[in-house]
Amino acid sequence: MVREAKSRAVVLLSGGMDSCVCGALAARDFDAAAVHISYGQRTEEREQQAFQGICDRLEIHDRLVVRNDALRAIGGSALTDPDIAVPESPPVGRGVIGHEIPVTYVPFRNAHFLSVAVSWAEVLGAEKVYIGAVEQDSSGYPDCRPAYYRAFNEVVKTGTKDGRIEIVTPLIALRKSEIVRLGLELGAPFDLTWSCYSREDCACGICDSCVLRLRAFQEAGAADPIRYCETVEKA
Repeated sequence: MVREAKSRAVVLLSGGMDSCVCGALAARDFDAAAVHISYGQRTEEREQQAFQGICDRLEIHDRLVVRNDALRAIGGSALTDPDIAVPESPPVGRGVIGHEIPVTYVPFRNAHFLSVAVSWAEVLGAEKVYIGAVEQDSSGYPDCRPAYYRAFNEVVKTGTKDGRIEIVTPLIALRKSEIVRLGLELGAPFDLTWSCYSREDCACGICDSCVLRLRAFQEAGAADPIRYCETVEKA
């Protein structure tokens, strides 16, 4: 008996926690291909290492690594401009994140990423593009809002050859703790992921991304498997 071939999907895989869960969903339901975009961010090498490791674990063989020099040249973000410091966030369990757009926002970044992913999806004949955008419990980035993806899907519909590629955001309405639980159910390789904005040797534990991640694992009642800096572990 010949099995019917799965439809294709492209997943944007940064190497972080959310994109890892998206990758696990895409690999479960589709013949997945993964794209990673380096853009001169502080943790560029570590994120690319995470990307390759996650793809290996999820058995995603088709991979595309693209370098985008425009975002680094444009600057305006603590992630791409060494003169802008990555801010510390309130400790886990205290304070609110996401009420104002932080300096870690990279201006219109996801449009750059989606353009690459949709272009590749056209070449591969993929029906879906997965992206791990999250609105709940997030830093408040404007390109992570549901309205943004509804609008972008209209652009894809009118600007591609067949107009059939759909950008899907399966995590956008979930809280971070729910994403952790989903990832654990899927067997997502959280141990290979990297979320820290500022360090590559060990996760700082004090940037927005680290604090949101630590809080999510704590609320999910699970241990975060990545290594944090010694000062954080002792705190």
